Amino acid sequence: MPDAIVPDPPSTPVALIAPEVAEALAVGAPVVALESTLISHGLPRPDNLEVAARIEIAVRAAGAVPATIAVVDGIARIGLDHEALDVIASSDEVAKVSARDLAVVAARKGHGATTVAATAHLAALAGIKVFATGGIGGVHRDAASSWDESADLQTLGRTGITVVCAGVKSILDVGATLERLETIGVAVVGYGTDRFPGFYRPDSGHPIDWRVDTPEEVAGIMAARTALATDRSALVVANPVAEDDALPAAMHDRVLAEGLALAEKVGVRGKDVTPFLLAHFHQATAGASLVVNVDLVLANASLAGHIAVAHAAGA
Repeated sequence: MPDAIVPDPPSTPVALIAPEVAEALAVGAPVVALESTLISHGLPRPDNLEVAARIEIAVRAAGAVPATIAVVDGIARIGLDHEALDVIASSDEVAKVSARDLAVVAARKGHGATTVAATAHLAALAGIKVFATGGIGGVHRDAASSWDESADLQTLGRTGITVVCAGVKSILDVGATLERLETIGVAVVGYGTDRFPGFYRPDSGHPIDWRVDTPEEVAGIMAARTALATDRSALVVANPVAEDDALPAAMHDRVLAEGLALAEKVGVRGKDVTPFLLAHFHQATAGASLVVNVDLVLANASLAGHIAVAHAAGA
């Protein structure tokens, strides 16, 4: 029988943890994962690079180490230095990468901005317990006919990480998204609220079963999940945008109704609906929706940092 052929190991790593992040993880210090899609696809240049720095500063101010995640030159980077962050913020060759796309982009030595799904996957792989983002993906409004559902949900259903977010965007089917989260075993708690946030608005119109009011309460739930082995799926901490920072309710409802009607009129369907509606919000609110987006991401990064600190203190 011929000897088995053992393939040569890759000449370069496919994943790399930044030294500061690796050192923090090695000693059990608090670390917060951050996505990079907002940087490359969600914010205009050059503001995106400044906002990315502000998000990391918010995590540090809470006492934790930020780990912005992206794929650069085919390497999944957990923690970006200034050069790598500049590539993600400035290059026109950055793909939007979900978990299923990671290997393709890595094999092609490309650049990729990680979505919630890809960021959660890589963060958990590195041993990071807390992740801050703007909003998670969900079930689309026309899912009954299009079957369109964000890959974020499946990944969160099998990844044991705590995700701090402002709910899901109101352009999605929020009720159906909450039902799906329940079905796939993702726990949801409201931070300082009994209502599920609607991203641009602090209340989507849907209640939440469980409320927490301090980072220590979240850390306690995280510890109990580990002890009870229920941490094989995500814990979503829904942190509502402050009312003073939110889009006015009347403006939000008007722009959403106009956007949905316009999408129907011009025949936008399936996966094209979300970017269409987000662009409509940006245009119809004269950029106000983008300001809300930045405000809520900064608030989530700060809260995630405090949760990571509380969790590390109790570990």
